[in-house]
Amino acid sequence: MTQRLFRISNFLLATVLALAGLNAQAQAKPDYPLGAGDAIRVQVFQNPDLTIETRVSENGSITYPLIGAVDLGGISIAAAEKKIADALQKGGFIQKPQVNIVLTQIRGNQVAVLGQVNRPGRFPLETANTRLSDMLANAGGATQGGDDVVVVSGVRNGQPFRKQVDIPSLFLSEKIQNNIVLQGGDSIYVHRAPVFYIYGEAQRPGSFRIERNMTVMQALAQGGGPTARGSERRLRLHRKTTDGSIQQIEPQLTDPVLSDDVIYVKESIF
Repeated sequence: MTQRLFRISNFLLATVLALAGLNAQAQAKPDYPLGAGDAIRVQVFQNPDLTIETRVSENGSITYPLIGAVDLGGISIAAAEKKIADALQKGGFIQKPQVNIVLTQIRGNQVAVLGQVNRPGRFPLETANTRLSDMLANAGGATQGGDDVVVVSGVRNGQPFRKQVDIPSLFLSEKIQNNIVLQGGDSIYVHRAPVFYIYGEAQRPGSFRIERNMTVMQALAQGGGPTARGSERRLRLHRKTTDGSIQQIEPQLTDPVLSDDVIYVKESIF
């Protein structure tokens, strides 16, 4: 019986600490933009009758005592506190209201990260200026088999939005326009990296990721080079054309490799 009570006590303590941690986290991020589905607690200093717990509606508003509907969608917690305080003061209800908002549960302003990432899922926008690189870091980055290009889709100014972004450029380029600021409801998708195939008299036949600007010579090196019976001068490349047919090419070693190319290493004549 004693052990059971001890376990229950520990569980309750852990729950309280977790809730306290969530509140502390929410209060530590006053620039978090409120969104539909977020649960909040609104308190006014020395006015306990004005304390409410509510959820931001789909249209971004809440109903608050004395002042009615208040639109909080898309604005920060600090701005929401000021908006309610101004409404209370302007209405003549409280002279100098001190409003405090605690985010008790995050539901709105989430971004879905899908595809070839280490931790796919939905992640909250904890600040108003969360950028693409931040969200990719939350998802653990692209997997080894992930592409170098990420697709961001959502809605901007009421219109569908879609943008392809080169991931290395987010960190290697001095231009930050591609490191876009995300909005609630955005989706980030990392596709499988393009691959090529090599078979025949290759040391390591199989499929391999296409590195940026890869040539046939580099692709042959990925396959370990020709066997003792093979020759790098006797290659055949199978490439799918736009109409779906297969084109057979005798490539040069400096030719570029495209997605789904199939390289066949022939036997040496001698």
